[in-house]
Amino acid sequence: MENKITRNFALSLLSTVMLMATPVLASTATTLTHLGSQTINLSCFDWQQDEQLSYDCKTSVFDAASPADQSKIGDSFYYGEGVSQSYSEAAKWYRKAAVQGNAYGQFSIGYMYSKGEGIPHDTWLALKWLSKAADNKLAAAQYALADMYYYGDGVAIDYSLASKWYKEAAEQGYRYAQYSLGFMYKKGIGIELDYDKAMVWLLKAAEQGHPEAQASIAYMYMNGDGVARDAKKSFGWFYKAAMQGHAGAQNNLAFMYRRGAGVEPDMQRSIMWYKNSARQGNAKAQASLGYMFHKGIGVAQNYAKAVQWYRLASQQGEVSAQFNLGLVYMQADDNIRDLNKAAESFMAAANQGDAEAQYYVGTLYRNGWGVARNIEKALEWFRMAGESGNTKAKHEIDLLVAAHPA
Repeated sequence: MENKITRNFALSLLSTVMLMATPVLASTATTLTHLGSQTINLSCFDWQQDEQLSYDCKTSVFDAASPADQSKIGDSFYYGEGVSQSYSEAAKWYRKAAVQGNAYGQFSIGYMYSKGEGIPHDTWLALKWLSKAADNKLAAAQYALADMYYYGDGVAIDYSLASKWYKEAAEQGYRYAQYSLGFMYKKGIGIELDYDKAMVWLLKAAEQGHPEAQASIAYMYMNGDGVARDAKKSFGWFYKAAMQGHAGAQNNLAFMYRRGAGVEPDMQRSIMWYKNSARQGNAKAQASLGYMFHKGIGVAQNYAKAVQWYRLASQQGEVSAQFNLGLVYMQADDNIRDLNKAAESFMAAANQGDAEAQYYVGTLYRNGWGVARNIEKALEWFRMAGESGNTKAKHEIDLLVAAHPA
């Protein structure tokens, strides 16, 4: 939740939450046999609307199954444990439990309505059942409900309700909610910014091994957000998150090893952590690896590998990678040099407002490198670069105007 892109614990991840909330299952086959489920009429309910058991259902073998057992059977069908996986069968069993007030069954059927798994997608019914489970104090449901209000998933965004339900779950020790509540305090989203409260909740989540919370605390120590700057503490928290596979923390750890911030410099470890992060798709780590191969920092200079990593980062819109890729294509040896590709890369960065890239695009148009020579376009790009503070571009404008008076 450091941003909606890195954090994203929305309902799309609730299948993981369901796994954590699921109690240890008895053998499904044994449970079904014990309940005599072969005699149960699975058409006993109108699964979409009815909330009360019908008379026939009340007097059937169905009564032999407790709501907790019904939820377990629902899990068995949902995950395909001991039976053929079937969302529709899972939904039937979850709803049997839900209409009898079983919080986990309510949460599960609400989740399935939110995803349209085995039953029609219905945001209103998802909200209804998740609200019932939340009122029944199920932390996973409280967290899911908070997420719906935080992101406006089928409801109007309401940060007040989001923080209320996050807090309900957080106070039960639910680490995901603890992180989310801490994040809201840290950013002042819907509640008053309070670094002290943010740290309290983030620490609770971090101590339970929540990697986003660990990384968030590391950033607080790095930037001095509500605490004294402390590179060693920042490094320690980034390390905890990195060891759990947090790509952003791995990238920051690599940077700290490279610069000797909070730890002794170690280029080998820096490269290792950059690679771990880059292989997970972290664009900043990919750009940094490209730069290290480009300049021969901690590794032998290798333009081909530089291009490989720069291109991966460039495809994700990383401006520094786009600019540096342009430099490699323009300056490398004959095997790599390609002015057309250089122009393409510089243009990508320039269109994102990078002043240095804008200067190079002007240079390409002035000289006809990789593009058709065009003095007017050269002047246009030099002016853009100059307006962004590039002094070299201002000098080029003076030269071109003198050489090509109107």
